[in-house]
Amino acid sequence: MSTYGYARVSSADQDLSIQEAALRAAGCHVIRAEKKSGTRRDGRTEFETLLDFLRAGDTLMVTRIDRLARSIGDLQDIVRTLRSKGVALRATEQPIDTSTASGKAFLDMLGVFAEFETNLRRERQMEGIAAAKARGVYKGRRPSIDTAEIVRLQREDRLGATAIARRLGIGRASVYRALAAADD
Repeated sequence: MSTYGYARVSSADQDLSIQEAALRAAGCHVIRAEKKSGTRRDGRTEFETLLDFLRAGDTLMVTRIDRLARSIGDLQDIVRTLRSKGVALRATEQPIDTSTASGKAFLDMLGVFAEFETNLRRERQMEGIAAAKARGVYKGRRPSIDTAEIVRLQREDRLGATAIARRLGIGRASVYRALAAADD
């Protein structure tokens, strides 16, 4: 029965040292850490390694539940996986301990709030983008497909959509959309 730590930050310029120190102080001798987004589980290799390593009776320790997951669905999947292995989940900064009924209830409440926070952040971001577009400041990313080149290949080189798509390394549907936009 061992306690293993998991630390995560979202971007490369953020620092893991505070989380790692808190996990060491909580008794974690092995800590896996990574700089990856918490909105998705795929690509979090350190976390997956830790999940493979944990055995019945072990405890997975995090500083806060949002270091583990940002959606209630992902959190519930992780907790189910841990429960099926006989592993408890605890947090240093929150009263979470899945080996107790009150700890499980608090975990579910925090998961709901973490997902709510993520959704609010996404809404604010979309509102900001809409406002910037209205002011003419934000134009979006530059098109990756050259519509003029597609039209030229069709008219001058007499290539069909499949041949154009192969030549430009794009999908056939993109060729059709570009040709439709050029006709408008």
